[in-house]
Amino acid sequence: MSTVFEHPIRVYWEDTDAGGIVFYANYLKFFERARTEWLRTLGIGQHALRQETGGMFVVSETAVKYHRPAKLDDQLRVTATLAEGGRASLVIAQQAWLGETLLCEGTIRIGWVDATAMKPARIPSSVLERLT
Repeated sequence: MSTVFEHPIRVYWEDTDAGGIVFYANYLKFFERARTEWLRTLGIGQHALRQETGGMFVVSETAVKYHRPAKLDDQLRVTATLAEGGRASLVIAQQAWLGETLLCEGTIRIGWVDATAMKPARIPSSVLERLT
């Protein structure tokens, strides 16, 4: 397993539901933000990547487990780490923490596709080298 990347995320009104807690689907948004920032730290800007290679990552599968709720104004720590690497897809393990309390965890499979045809393709070796 690779190094764990951490990204801070503040909970805003727009993230909460009628019960005053983070709406369950918003954890996927938090995970997306952390994954995007993780890729940036590795020199992989997704817009530039598409322009340079003609391909892009797309989410093909998610699995999420909720442990405890986050609330308005909480300062979360959202992590991302490469759990599995392959030639056409990657599995990213992610977690959302409030202090030392695990709130939510999941895995996200991202696949590589040709951006024009939207068909599966192999991840360029130059991208894989930065990830592994």
